[in-house]
Amino acid sequence: MKTLVLLRHAKAENGSAALPDFDRALNDRGRKEARAAGTFIRKQNLALDLVLTSPAKRTRETTEFVLASADLAVEVRYEQRIYEAGPLRLLEAIAQIEDERSTVLLVGHNPGMEELLQLLTEGVEHMATGTLAKINLKAAIWSKVPDEKGSLDWIVKPKELGED
Repeated sequence: MKTLVLLRHAKAENGSAALPDFDRALNDRGRKEARAAGTFIRKQNLALDLVLTSPAKRTRETTEFVLASADLAVEVRYEQRIYEAGPLRLLEAIAQIEDERSTVLLVGHNPGMEELLQLLTEGVEHMATGTLAKINLKAAIWSKVPDEKGSLDWIVKPKELGED
């Protein structure tokens, strides 16, 4: 059985005509959200084998704060196809994960993250910025994830961690 943890990037600064969406950084609230998510991961004793993240600035920063707060040293891969991806493109990235990886953190953007969560669990959940969702997948290998789905183990939002 594989485990997929979804993380929508933490709260970012507002976009402007002078700042491309890709280059938006986390704001103060976002940094707090990311640290809280990392602390939660540490308290859950969640051992990650790999992190797949969008290369956008806000997802890179979210990943850095989360891993530092979780006290985890894990391989991080920046995947361009995760930026602004829908659920099918996200599934393509997931299906290519090496099978020796058991637990993977995927850091991305909405609406793709919510849509992926729904596709994999057949449940509808809102993923505010900084939301973590742990999915227990039925698939024994990553390439079978699109066919075998899974179940939502837990979902936690920043306001439940004291960050809102």
